[in-house]
Amino acid sequence: MRVVVTGATGNIGTALLSGLGGEPAVDAVAGVARRRPGWRPDKVQWIQADVARDDLTPLFRGADAVVHLAWLIQPSHRPLLTWQANVHGAANVLRAVVAADVPVVVYSSSVGAYSPGPKDRPVDESWPTDGWPTAAYSREKAYVERLLDRFEREQPGRRVVRVRPAFVFQRHAASQQRRLFAGPAVPGRLA
Repeated sequence: MRVVVTGATGNIGTALLSGLGGEPAVDAVAGVARRRPGWRPDKVQWIQADVARDDLTPLFRGADAVVHLAWLIQPSHRPLLTWQANVHGAANVLRAVVAADVPVVVYSSSVGAYSPGPKDRPVDESWPTDGWPTAAYSREKAYVERLLDRFEREQPGRRVVRVRPAFVFQRHAASQQRRLFAGPAVPGRLA
């Protein structure tokens, strides 16, 4: 089995690559990233590409699954940049999945895609994914959910898996996550 992972150098991507490297059913992994990293997990071939701008079809040919993890949450003060990466990138991935005839696509959405819910009870996966209107990231994730709805209707033979995680933390990414959530002025020892 060959798996292509976009956003392979991110927090979730690095964990997934480690898991896939130990999976006997996986023969090869294509790790797609904007910048080629200096490390190489088992079974991974690095491919430098920008999901929002590059033709991904040749990269996806022969894949049994594409896992789309590439996204930006920062810089939040540049919403056109994050929209380009998150929405145009996801649309480009879906077009390439069809063109390369990949049977499975996994999309890492977010709990941020969900509409505001009640405060007195939990909601399940059927809760609307229309996002939080004042948050750009949430609007982008909700928009991609609509792209996936249409994709599923138009591509009934393809399997679409949506994953909507909350925060995902790994020890090796702690300093980047601290800067993202607490800002650069908070000392590491204090966090």
